[in-house]
Amino acid sequence: MTRRRCATAAITVVCALTVLTSPAYAAPAPPAPPRPEKSLEEVRKEIDGLYRQAASATDAYNLAEERAEKQSAEIVRLAQAIVDGRARIDDLKKRAGAAARAQYRNGGVPDEAKFVLTDDPRRFLDGAGRLLQGHKATRDLLGEMNRTQADLEAYTQDASSEWTRLETSRVRQAKAKKEIEAKIAAAEKLESQLEAEERERLLQLEQQEQAQAQTAWIGSGVLKEIAGSASEEGRKAIEFATAQIGKPYVWGAEGPGSYDCSGLTQRSWGAAGKAIPRTSQEQWRLLPRIDIRDMRPGDLIIYHADASHVGMYIGDGAIVHAPRPGRNVTIAGAGSMRILGVVRPDK
Repeated sequence: MTRRRCATAAITVVCALTVLTSPAYAAPAPPAPPRPEKSLEEVRKEIDGLYRQAASATDAYNLAEERAEKQSAEIVRLAQAIVDGRARIDDLKKRAGAAARAQYRNGGVPDEAKFVLTDDPRRFLDGAGRLLQGHKATRDLLGEMNRTQADLEAYTQDASSEWTRLETSRVRQAKAKKEIEAKIAAAEKLESQLEAEERERLLQLEQQEQAQAQTAWIGSGVLKEIAGSASEEGRKAIEFATAQIGKPYVWGAEGPGSYDCSGLTQRSWGAAGKAIPRTSQEQWRLLPRIDIRDMRPGDLIIYHADASHVGMYIGDGAIVHAPRPGRNVTIAGAGSMRILGVVRPDK
């Protein structure tokens, strides 16, 4: 009986161990539902959106870079002013010390005072005048020293403030650069996943959308009202800009081998002898605005609600511009994108 119980227990343990060491059975997981494939048009819009975001960040980058350059130049100017101020104070101290030593050598009585003590009326009057001049010179010397010292302190404070602003601009610039690179990389990744035929079709869709927008813009009759002629500076700017056709878009680039949109317009107007802001947003904010009906060749058309793109009007309803990464400087319809407004650099 005892042996039978032991055998039964042993069989139970073996069975339990067999269950524990055997691989567990699991029902197969249901297949994941197929991910819906995006249409080529959806991909195009996503890529376009990424490049638009990169363009906005590019403006922030360019503005931070421009400010950093100005702040660096201001810091250099202030540093030189501080050096000059210290040299001036040293010179004033030497002059003040020389005057004090001269007075000490005369027993504490200036030569002018000795003349005042004379019984000769002429020498008395002459000495009195020299004494007044000496007092005035001393006051002027001390006043100049105080003013120079105050200027020196102000320069030092300004230099410290400019340095703080410079560091802020550099931080913004680095942040914008990181955002730009991320957006462009995401857009390029999407585009790289397309077959060659799809990429060609993508370009066709892009051109088709632009052509539709341009047709609608011309159909509004706006060109009938635009009849201005380019100024001499405007012709020079157009000549420079059109000579860059075929060069690639590179964010932050100002030439000569590549450009971003506002780098092209800034350099073009610079070639015409007119300095304009670096970014499309600053060009929109600071340059004189005109009604689109008064537009003439050479004027700059600002695009999108955030003023993130700019092109130069060249007449006959066309612009020259640097479109986006992956594209070259080219001629396009002035109405192929949403127009925010028009500015005139030489107004």
